[in-house]
Amino acid sequence: MKLSLAIVALALAIPSATYAQDSTADSNGKYPNTFSSGSANVTPFTNQSKRFNDWSISVGAGVPLLQSADLTSIKNGNGKNLFGYSAYVSIDKAITHAFGINLQYDRGETRQGWFNTKNAAPDASAVGARTQYDAISLLGDINFSNLLRRVDNHSPYRWALHGYAGIGTIAYRAYQKDGSNKQTLMTEIKPFQLGSLFFQAGTGVKFKVNRRIDIEGRLMYVVTGDDEFDGGGDAYSAINKRSEQVSDNFFNATLGLSVKLGKHESHLMWHDPLQEIYYKLDVLANKNQDIEVCKKGDADNDGVCDDWDRQLDTPAGARVDGAGVALDTDLDGVIDLYDKCVTVPGPVENNGCPVATTGPVVETETKLEGIEFDLNSDRILPSNTPILNNAVNYINSSTGSYNVIGATDTRGTDAYNQKLSERRANNVKNYLIKNGVQTGKLQAIGKGEKDLKYPECEPATKCPEWKNRANRRVYFEAK
Repeated sequence: MKLSLAIVALALAIPSATYAQDSTADSNGKYPNTFSSGSANVTPFTNQSKRFNDWSISVGAGVPLLQSADLTSIKNGNGKNLFGYSAYVSIDKAITHAFGINLQYDRGETRQGWFNTKNAAPDASAVGARTQYDAISLLGDINFSNLLRRVDNHSPYRWALHGYAGIGTIAYRAYQKDGSNKQTLMTEIKPFQLGSLFFQAGTGVKFKVNRRIDIEGRLMYVVTGDDEFDGGGDAYSAINKRSEQVSDNFFNATLGLSVKLGKHESHLMWHDPLQEIYYKLDVLANKNQDIEVCKKGDADNDGVCDDWDRQLDTPAGARVDGAGVALDTDLDGVIDLYDKCVTVPGPVENNGCPVATTGPVVETETKLEGIEFDLNSDRILPSNTPILNNAVNYINSSTGSYNVIGATDTRGTDAYNQKLSERRANNVKNYLIKNGVQTGKLQAIGKGEKDLKYPECEPATKCPEWKNRANRRVYFEAK
């Protein structure tokens, strides 16, 4: 039971932690766009880049109270002569702003009944006990106030709710005193043995006094896993048959002090990486110092400090987002400053505007440009009927015959794209025949993804959507 309890405790005490990131990017010198300006040179959220402390030492003292035992406890006692004493010291390491690990040493004494070396037994049949213990444990520390903090909360805070859980080894000496005032050592457990494993969990509320000192009140629940901890003696003794409880557990209420170590202004457990700028400004204001908004300046004058600017060479006059990246509303690779069709995607060569496709079919040498299709579709769109009607008139007025060629973009498998391109070509051919074109003048051919209008779109994720749509087409070629 003790071993399985320890395994469960270990799983609860080590939650997964997610690291925040800070990123910078260098311009590649090409046409400014959102696809290249904000994705390069990602660096981790580190102590060197964010300037915080992450070590501290904590000490505290309090009162342990047995919650359940065969001798007098909170559960079966009268509330008198139950108060012991305890103290702890720990070395604390913050892993992230929401999770840390504490190595803690506890020492204390629990009281069970009237037992006190200064008092005699109230009657000859009375039995009391006390237990002196020493414990070393490894605790996981979750900062719920930072973990659950609202992203839009820009203010610094001085109160924090923490949760603790962990396992360790406990050594104890349990003494019993009977009515004759005789004290007897009933049980002694040495540390660092399988039978000395224990589990503790609880919660604490911290108050930040200043950048160095925190005060914390904790309430921990200690599971000893031992029926002899209360001084009742052997598990099968007369005293230890009084209750079905197989573990003498206790609460430990403490008041402690934490000293934060390091040279930096803030500690990681009080540090909110999402709101770092607001925290820094508040710290500087409290110290009556002049506020230096941009330590590294603003090289491109876009209103975003170089410390957080992901595009350090934004063109003058361009609107930017919070990371200093020039806005590209329609995601066509042309920033809004240069885009003449801000809300409609189009190629760079056409200043971000779509190429006109509603006019007559254009003849270039022996090839007639055709129509485009939605992704994974062979349906002729209503917007394409004027183009196809012009194609009917053009083909009927000519003496030649034409190949109706279908193509796709690079999404999907080769086999699927081949069949999709054939369906597109046949649908267009059938439309032309129904509208007066002679059957002998047309031949449907599918080329799948092997006939890209923009070959650089392999894979499709390398190109904006307007280029992939241009690859999903049917066009006409003279035989």
